[in-house]
Amino acid sequence: MGGKKTKITNHVKRTRLLEGLSQVELAKRVGATRQTIIAVEAERYAPSLELAFRIAHVLGEPIESLFVFDSTDWT
Repeated sequence: MGGKKTKITNHVKRTRLLEGLSQVELAKRVGATRQTIIAVEAERYAPSLELAFRIAHVLGEPIESLFVFDSTDWT
């Protein structure tokens, strides 16, 4: 990838709040820690594919509406 970082943005926090879930509750439902959810929401951590699918399932959203890959300058 030529040293360029992959950029994955997400809408987890907004969607979680709309669903009325706390970070702790989302973490429990997806089998992660609250710290992991905090890092995902702050876009400091890109979750594994499995965790991303679990988050999408719990929040009732398609994965592609929660996680967006920025392919700008990716060749």
